[in-house]
Amino acid sequence: MVIFLKVILKKKIEIPKTLKEIIETIIGSLIMAIGTSLLLLPNQLSSGGLAGVATIFYYLIDLPMGTTMLAFNIPLFILAVYKIGKEFFIKSIIGTISFSIFVDILDTLTPLTHDRFLACIYGGVIIGLGTAIILKANSSTGGSDLISFIAKSYNPMLRTSNIIVIIDVIIVALNVLFFKEIEIGLYSAIAIYIMGKMIDIVFEGVYFTKLIFIVSEKNEKIAKEIGENIKRGTTGLYGKGMYTQKEKLVLMCAASRGDVARVKNIAREIDPKSFIIITNSREVVGLGFER
Repeated sequence: MVIFLKVILKKKIEIPKTLKEIIETIIGSLIMAIGTSLLLLPNQLSSGGLAGVATIFYYLIDLPMGTTMLAFNIPLFILAVYKIGKEFFIKSIIGTISFSIFVDILDTLTPLTHDRFLACIYGGVIIGLGTAIILKANSSTGGSDLISFIAKSYNPMLRTSNIIVIIDVIIVALNVLFFKEIEIGLYSAIAIYIMGKMIDIVFEGVYFTKLIFIVSEKNEKIAKEIGENIKRGTTGLYGKGMYTQKEKLVLMCAASRGDVARVKNIAREIDPKSFIIITNSREVVGLGFER
């Protein structure tokens, strides 16, 4: 706590923002611990990283998983103390300690399921959600993230994603060798994949929309009909047909899935020769969509 106050005074960290991120880190750690202690650990599954190593020690010598992870993280933090920012360092320590404590506390409760398939699915979703909350708070719970950061400090050319994947593959392989069950590796791989997808959803959003491009000689009429009948705005983008060497106006319209067919029908009815491209849009924020 004394170190934390010194950092605040020295670097003039924005206290409300920092406290908010610390709270988010603790909440994320709790959510991760629920998925770990109540789903993956009771079914001998691994989420990769130090949690996978701790799972082996848990079943090998009955050592509490949280305590093991904390012990493994201590030397990593010592190595990283001069490599990462002080604010990130403090938040990561809080995340690591809280995650370890929550894991050991929740381990005393009855597991949610002993079905490995259900455990890997829901465990991946819950741990991915918790991890995303922690990442959005610019924090971590140590483990693979910290190892990758240390490695990159010595060799900036290394890719963080590659380092984490390599570590996870090695840890899952060790779990398979220790438990002597290939299914553990297969289910663990599913859990890790779902975790990654869940993180993407939290960061990129779930409001999938369609992006429609319309090339026509009757753009003004098409845009007017779309605005009046579907209540969707359109944007005109100037382009050039490289084959004809003619300049053309391309209409761009973001629409929900239910509106795609209506937009397409309007364009085709007004101009049967119109050229239409429909693509996926991960998220649209603004008027008429999520804010």
